[in-house]
Amino acid sequence: MNQTIQPHSGSWVTFTYASFAASAFLVALGVFFLPIDLWMKGYLTMGIVMLVQTCVTLTKTVRDNYESSKFVNRIEDAKAERLLMEVSKAA
Repeated sequence: MNQTIQPHSGSWVTFTYASFAASAFLVALGVFFLPIDLWMKGYLTMGIVMLVQTCVTLTKTVRDNYESSKFVNRIEDAKAERLLMEVSKAA
């Protein structure tokens, strides 16, 4: 019932942060050097920023839903275990 969750290694966390920073920098560099008007670059940049923000929000929501269902299952398991203990004491 008690499962240990392994935390991410420091190198994996560093890799994910570095990957995000590199991709954000390269996209910004690409938008900056596009041969289009400034207002088009601004519109494209707003879309990219909103896409990243939405991805972060979606990821957080999915994770929160998963963790809340896991917590509810733990509560139900504890109730069932308590009920079984009461039944076994009565027998």
